[in-house]
Amino acid sequence: MPQRTDIFKHTLLIILCIFSVFPVLWMLVSSFKPLSEIFNSSLIIKNPTFDNYVRALESLPILKMIINTFIIAFSEAVLQLFTAILASYALTRWHFKGSGIIMAILSLTWLIPIQAIMIPNYVTISSMGLRNTILGVILPNIVSVFAILSIYTSFKSFPRVLVEAAVMDGLSEKSILFRIILPNIKASLISIGILLFISGWNEYIWAMMVNSNLDQAPIQIGLQSFMNIETYDDNSWGILMAASTLSCLPILAIYLVMQKQIINSFVKGGIK
Repeated sequence: MPQRTDIFKHTLLIILCIFSVFPVLWMLVSSFKPLSEIFNSSLIIKNPTFDNYVRALESLPILKMIINTFIIAFSEAVLQLFTAILASYALTRWHFKGSGIIMAILSLTWLIPIQAIMIPNYVTISSMGLRNTILGVILPNIVSVFAILSIYTSFKSFPRVLVEAAVMDGLSEKSILFRIILPNIKASLISIGILLFISGWNEYIWAMMVNSNLDQAPIQIGLQSFMNIETYDDNSWGILMAASTLSCLPILAIYLVMQKQIINSFVKGGIK
């Protein structure tokens, strides 16, 4: 017989799941509503239509923008992981004067809001001629303090005796890193990489600032364009819901394909 505490926990989880899924369900249902029903609070559609999807695809190069978003998110996640791995390995492998100061500075830079560095980054990107390009969005985000601090913790907890044994066996630093350490913290790297990918996928403020060309812009800028005063009307809500649904499909497809690996990576990554 299940205990009362178990019943309470499962009931609470079900309620939280409903609250989490409801906005997505509302978005999906609204994307099929005609203009006459778009402001109806009912989840039942009397006259479903695909017009919102047709108009969304005609209004913007949505498929191209989704591809741009994937390139940006994937590139940023890979580069941020790579730079974080190198930085974390250097800070944990060798003890040198100032290493503590470096970690303190890195921790403090995490507290600096992005708005404080957007103008210097914009000036740099403009001087390099990278405005309105995908590279201009990616380049300032190849380093993530969050990734460095997270991977640093995993490296710090790695048994140092294994590293010393590898040194005695004559392995190079490259072999120690890629053959000894990384395979053993793979779960943590995957879970951090997933968070970095999601963060890159949701990139908006910097992408909007540096990129005004929709052919090179991520999908978030396209979604915002439906809300511009010049093009806004009541039916923009239905088109916006359709475009938002299309933008969610790649993430949903990735999750469905890699569901088991994603869950395992977070579970194993949380066990130290």
